[in-house]
Amino acid sequence: MNRARCKINFSQILKINPRVFFSSPTETILIMEVRKINKIIKSIVALFALALVVSILASAAAGSWGLSFPTPGSTPKGNETADYLRDFDSYFVGNPDDKVIYLTFDGGYEAGYTDGILDVLRQHNVPAAFFLTGNTIRDNPELIHRMEAEDHIVANHTMSHPNMTKITDLEAFRAELEKSEELYKSITGKPMPKYYRPPEGKYSEGNLKMAKELGYKTIFWSLAYVDWNDNAQPSKDEAFSKLIPRIHPGAVILLHNTSKTNATIMEELILKYREMGYEFKSLDYLVR
Repeated sequence: MNRARCKINFSQILKINPRVFFSSPTETILIMEVRKINKIIKSIVALFALALVVSILASAAAGSWGLSFPTPGSTPKGNETADYLRDFDSYFVGNPDDKVIYLTFDGGYEAGYTDGILDVLRQHNVPAAFFLTGNTIRDNPELIHRMEAEDHIVANHTMSHPNMTKITDLEAFRAELEKSEELYKSITGKPMPKYYRPPEGKYSEGNLKMAKELGYKTIFWSLAYVDWNDNAQPSKDEAFSKLIPRIHPGAVILLHNTSKTNATIMEELILKYREMGYEFKSLDYLVR
């Protein structure tokens, strides 16, 4: 059998005139049935087309936070503008005329470097925000107590670090955040500050809306470098080659407290930034 003759052309099916097959008035019922089938096929094709459009729009609306640095020392360009994000109580940078730095850390586990980082922050009176997963909060109550006692912000990095763009239901979204909130409160006796950072920076407009509805400020970043790979930690020179030239007024810096390099360079980095005329402030100042 010739395979070419077996191919189904749906556009031709939709144009079938049932009278080609049925010409007798006594076969009216069969004609009507064929017409119904044609309508069903048209509906199915329309549904497939709609599903494709929805999928394309959803993909366009979701992505991973990214930056470009066209001019050293100036505010980088993000996936979204600061004005767009502000409509959702979201931020990635502060005032471009204000030589202020907002130091933030992400942590999905404890690698043994956080106490040393906290020692340096305390010595130099630098406030920071630690975006921690619920598992990290649960497993490190002493660190949480110390962060809270030393006036750092312990912020929400979700319970289990999922791709939040795959969560489109408000209740499922709420659960990822509330589990961490409950763990924080069980340790400190206080409500968790309402700051949220999407794992891996993956976000959608729907996520931003849900976070705002739950009272959260979504915090992205305007400066980071590749510091998260435990098996390929950058050298001090590699770290400074990114962190020094790209610093800018209002910078929200993302570092990982799991990084050995960050623990090693923390004091020198703080001193270099201060020599450049920058001061460190809390996220509370950013969103005021």
